[in-house]
Amino acid sequence: MEIGGDAPISVQSMTNTETKNVSDTVSQIRRMEKEGCELVRVAVPDLESCYSLPLIKKEINIPLVADVHYDYKLALKSIECGVDGLRINPGNIGNNEKIKLVIKSAKKINLPIRFGINSGSLDKNILKKYKKVTPRALVESAVNVIKILDELNYHNIIFSIKSTNTINTIEANNIFSSKYDYPLHLGITEAGPPFQGIIKSSVGIGSLLFQGIGDTIRVSLTGDPVEEIKVGYEILKVLHFRQRSPDLISCPTCGRCKVDLSKIVKKVERKIRNINKPLTIAVMGCMVNGLGEAKEADIGVAFDKKNGVLFKKGKIIAKYSDKIIIRRLLEEIKGM
Repeated sequence: MEIGGDAPISVQSMTNTETKNVSDTVSQIRRMEKEGCELVRVAVPDLESCYSLPLIKKEINIPLVADVHYDYKLALKSIECGVDGLRINPGNIGNNEKIKLVIKSAKKINLPIRFGINSGSLDKNILKKYKKVTPRALVESAVNVIKILDELNYHNIIFSIKSTNTINTIEANNIFSSKYDYPLHLGITEAGPPFQGIIKSSVGIGSLLFQGIGDTIRVSLTGDPVEEIKVGYEILKVLHFRQRSPDLISCPTCGRCKVDLSKIVKKVERKIRNINKPLTIAVMGCMVNGLGEAKEADIGVAFDKKNGVLFKKGKIIAKYSDKIIIRRLLEEIKGM
């Protein structure tokens, strides 16, 4: 797959299974593929995990990237085992000579490497210089890698510059992208549990993408990585970059609403989950929000006491009781 340039912004994730447990890892990746994951990373903490890589690769349909920390020899072995890409952290993989050995090995087969610059593992000398993690400290770590890349004349490289601090991440990526043209992987590292993590990631990733910065994204959440894929595509959908599923809009309800809209919206959301059409669907609690504020929706319903109207682009096409209107809505959606 292509990352950067005119390629669409891709959505990726990382397994949280033990890589040496091939069956569990493959099973999880297949679920991620079904949700639209386009590249997957697996942790490689030991040799047994390295030897599992080719077994995993032959069972999946998306590029497999080895995620290596601390031991450069595991990076070299992962390359030998046929991975599609490598992710290493210059802050903990070792000295420059070890980094050079990995780059030279990748260069022989033109294997892409992502250098992950993370706030939690900056080089000690950089931390000593800046006293703490700052956007410029993060960028300086990336620049040090670029000097090595220039020396070795190898540039099949992606950078990620991440922090647990959303503002630092935004500022660091702005600085870096203003000076260098390397493709950028975006994310907020260790963003946390779903509620907090989705907010942090949406603000951080979304604001950078809106500025035209970023080529691939990962929403880092504590939990099932399949959920990361869903959130990633929602971010791209909101920004009109990519849309794999309908955009469901609904009102927050007020005193005019006479139906249990929350229950109705959840039902519609569940029913349209597997529809792969770029539609905007509205489910509104009253006529004010329906034919007024949601008139740009491709199709929608608005309720008036116990009855409702079905409309397309703000024009009423039918009226039904609240008992059957959702069924009729879903039938219309399938025919669009």
